[in-house]
Amino acid sequence: MTLTTDIADTKTLQGQLRLKLLSLYNQAHAGHIGCSLSCIDLMIATLVLRKREQDTFLLSKGHAAASLYTCLNYLGEISDETLATYYLNGTSLPAHPAPKQHLGIPFATGSLGHGLPIGAGIARAGKLIGDDSRVFVLMSDGETNEGTTWEAAHFAMQHRLDNLIVLIDKNGLQGFGQTADVMGDTADVQTWNAIGFDTEVVDGHNITDLVATIDRLTANVNGKPKLLIAKTIKGKGVSYMENRMEWHYLPMTEAQYEQAHTEVSERYFQPHHA
Repeated sequence: MTLTTDIADTKTLQGQLRLKLLSLYNQAHAGHIGCSLSCIDLMIATLVLRKREQDTFLLSKGHAAASLYTCLNYLGEISDETLATYYLNGTSLPAHPAPKQHLGIPFATGSLGHGLPIGAGIARAGKLIGDDSRVFVLMSDGETNEGTTWEAAHFAMQHRLDNLIVLIDKNGLQGFGQTADVMGDTADVQTWNAIGFDTEVVDGHNITDLVATIDRLTANVNGKPKLLIAKTIKGKGVSYMENRMEWHYLPMTEAQYEQAHTEVSERYFQPHHA
């Protein structure tokens, strides 16, 4: 597969990575499909298109691990042979990311609320040694229920960590229902602006807008940590999964997999790719 280094052909890439993601879940007969489909475009924009060698990327919403594995496979950091072991006994690619197995996975994540504290610490270290590294932390909107998220946010503001870029996958659903109904909408501009973050809202499935927003935020070296609130759709690309909470958990049947494969192919590929 040819690596995409710009945003010229990202629609095809969005389709290719979704198909690989669905194949992984189908082979493993595993859940957490919807949340992976909602954040895969955020990973394309950051991990594939904007992360540099000296930067760090943390998937704090570790239950979407398959999307991380798929992107690292695309980048050549995880081989096809290793990717095929996803979810199997003894694999280095379990349901939630495990540390010290692959270069692109420096920490275990999945217990929500840990990614931002770790990322803020890495960003602080970068400031102390005076390098130009950046830290990207991808969180879920439900993760803003966690107290550690807010402690880390205040830490980041106190230490003027403008090298920290937080991305919230705001699909409006979490494990027990609508985020607005569980603990209220805490993934909102007003709350994060009040703490002191530079905050922008963007369509989380538009790669061009995502990259432009990331570039705009990172170019503003003003002592404020950055936040990109991405409006996303859980299960994006598969009609029967979109905006359905149950696809946080359910595996696909073979018939559902075939339908998902067909829908993604039709939505993301030009006719000559079909």
